[in-house]
Amino acid sequence: MPPIKKILVANRGEIALRIMRTAREMGILTVAIFSEADRMSPHVRYADEAVCVGPASSSESYLRGDKIINICKELNADAIHPGYGFLSENADFAKKVKEAGLIFIGPSDTSIAIMGNKLTAKQAAGKYNIPMVPGTSSAITDRLEAKTIAASIGYPILIKASAGGGGKGMRIVNRDTEFDEQMDRAVSEAISSFGDGSVFIEKYITSPKHIEIQVLGDHYGNIIHLFERECSIQRRHQKVIEEAPSISVTPEIREAMGKCAIDVARSCDYYGAGTVEFIMDESRNFYFLEMNTRLQVEHPVTEQITGVDLVKQMILIAEGNPLSISQDNLIIKGHAIEARVYAEDAANDFLPDVGTLQTYNRPQGNGVRVDDGFEQGMDIPIYYDPMIAKLITYGENRDEAINKMVRAIDEYQISGVETTLPFCRFVMQHKAFVSGEFDTNFVNKYFSAENLKREQKPSSEMLAALITAHLATSLKPVETPINDSVSANISKWRTRRFNNN
Repeated sequence: MPPIKKILVANRGEIALRIMRTAREMGILTVAIFSEADRMSPHVRYADEAVCVGPASSSESYLRGDKIINICKELNADAIHPGYGFLSENADFAKKVKEAGLIFIGPSDTSIAIMGNKLTAKQAAGKYNIPMVPGTSSAITDRLEAKTIAASIGYPILIKASAGGGGKGMRIVNRDTEFDEQMDRAVSEAISSFGDGSVFIEKYITSPKHIEIQVLGDHYGNIIHLFERECSIQRRHQKVIEEAPSISVTPEIREAMGKCAIDVARSCDYYGAGTVEFIMDESRNFYFLEMNTRLQVEHPVTEQITGVDLVKQMILIAEGNPLSISQDNLIIKGHAIEARVYAEDAANDFLPDVGTLQTYNRPQGNGVRVDDGFEQGMDIPIYYDPMIAKLITYGENRDEAINKMVRAIDEYQISGVETTLPFCRFVMQHKAFVSGEFDTNFVNKYFSAENLKREQKPSSEMLAALITAHLATSLKPVETPINDSVSANISKWRTRRFNNN
């Protein structure tokens, strides 16, 4: 297969920029697509070519698979990278890309289809004796039978959408009297979100940790894992903070979980980058949850501790190259934490916030990485996920990574919209997080708006006013008696300084 010369990135914002930067390092040209709402976005300016794909609504722009393929062919691009979200786990789109004679930088449409449904994923993984949470192995068709199974498993149970994700179509049932109501809600939400009302049930683990394993596979059957990520700090079943490695995973568990992740990938002949997700109970038993057949939002923390550019590996694999990394050569070096900076008001039940980024200054310094797609003065559009940026810190150990994260959050200046930064700072300094004694119930157990208000640092506007006042004071004429030569030098320095500004 010839080398890829031009990639169309079928996405927007920070992940589009992330992919384009690696492509540029590899000498590959890039094409950006953008909706009318994203016309002024940084990823549009960064690409070698850019095409408007439609109106603001994602259904009329970023989800227009046929139109995106046509643009790719018109501009003589060789391949499409879908990023995450939008069309990244759409098996039909991946198939059409291949049928058009283009390269889909991701797994096969067959792998996407198998792992895109939680039930078929369980059935495939079951061939390798992967640990599974007790529950039904097929969609519920008989409600009375389902109630009998629920009783045998023992409440609480979880009703889950087969085609679901992101907490949609998911309901906790604490007792049999709630079963019918929660079943109806789960089915209704599944139909609304995914167009598929199929649901199944499994035992609800009350204090779970969410652990995932990054995998890479090539076209020749070689599959490796790049260790785990801890993703238990969530709101509405969606991640806010991730880290690698996990403080809760021992070397023995890491080896066993890594082997299971590779077997899950092998069960669907997987190639490309993917993530196998597990839940872990209080006794550190782990169970297969699902596989995400794409690049994860939190992939930077894995890159930080392994030194592997996952986007580069995806492109090399798509070109037909065998993996150049062996399992034996991979080691964990240091610790990395990622905080998702959402335009959300954590003090108001994490409701999305929209507006203009009146102030937007990124933190800098050793061990700080910011993946974003916004600039000061831009609007946060209401049409897409409200994530502004991913703030990543890296240290020699977990304590250092936490301390860098607190420092970076304090330096991150954003005004015009509320963000999750204050919440992330609260997490970093909470004893449950620091000790590792936390699970996916962290928000319900420990967080409240009152906690945030007590620990809230001064707003960006207040900080700006304080800095302005300080500078005004510091630039007043020096009144301390000094000799003439020193006075002359100070005057020259001030003249140069103000002229340069």
